[in-house]
Amino acid sequence: MASTTPTQIDTAPSAVTQSGRSTGRAGDKIFAGLSKGSGILLLVIMASIAVFLTYRASIALSKNEGNFLTTFDWNASATPPVFGIAVLLFGTVVSSIIAMAIAVPIAVGIALFISHYAPRKLASPLAYVVDLLAAVPSIVYGIWGALFLVPQLNGLNLWLDEYLGWTYVFEKTQVGVARSLFTVGILLAIMILPIVTSVSREVFLQVPRMNEEAALALGATRWEVIRMSVLPFGRSGVISASMLGLGRALGETMAVATVLSPSFLISGHLLNPGGGTFAQNIAAKFDEANEFGRDALIASGLVLFLLTLLVNGAARLIIARRKEFSGANA
Repeated sequence: MASTTPTQIDTAPSAVTQSGRSTGRAGDKIFAGLSKGSGILLLVIMASIAVFLTYRASIALSKNEGNFLTTFDWNASATPPVFGIAVLLFGTVVSSIIAMAIAVPIAVGIALFISHYAPRKLASPLAYVVDLLAAVPSIVYGIWGALFLVPQLNGLNLWLDEYLGWTYVFEKTQVGVARSLFTVGILLAIMILPIVTSVSREVFLQVPRMNEEAALALGATRWEVIRMSVLPFGRSGVISASMLGLGRALGETMAVATVLSPSFLISGHLLNPGGGTFAQNIAAKFDEANEFGRDALIASGLVLFLLTLLVNGAARLIIARRKEFSGANA
């Protein structure tokens, strides 16, 4: 018995290998190849988009009589054509900053409530509702914003002008409905709130249970557990969720076009009607533009493309440095 058992144990793996159980390794190779191919295909698509945008943008920029970065007008169909992205860049960045400033703190709070405070009977339906809101089309948000949000914000604008008008930013100097960059920022905040909440919630649920139990065993309160265990663990995930929401805010088209009253003026008074964004300008002018005008719009789309890449790259860099810092401290 003792002499045959080792032989059986030693020969079993080779028998398994020789009997045709190499399908697992073949499957691994196929899966690895598909994964690499998908990654390469994505890079090829991104490079193709960049080449196309750059080529069409170069045609428009070569005939532009204005400074593309500082000109406030957009007359691509004029003779000679004069257009620039100063107003569009300002409106896109400002509205996105407003949206992030409003949405991210609220989203983190909702995610913490669902993952660590709410009873299970309440957490599951609430999480389902949040995920459902993330799937609502942008045109629905735009119609809701135009018919409901804009009229409701008139009172808020008057209140901000009365009590915070001294800040210049919230000073309302023009009469009109609340179709401003501030309204766009609030609408974008509502749109990206479910996305940031969903991703942050899933990250908070991945916190090791032992870390929370150890903090509770040391006498920490629920908030101290969240501050010392949950938030540090989920910081990189919250950053990723915020950048995902920022990407949608930067490129949102239909909702912004439905709510905003566009104008090619830069004003620090965020409550005044007017302004513009890259996506809104492309949607508004694409149908009526001629071939050269479309090239000019593509040039503005190239700037938005590069802006999105810079934001995502900065987010990846921040996450990588935080992971490196956490590993060094460990």
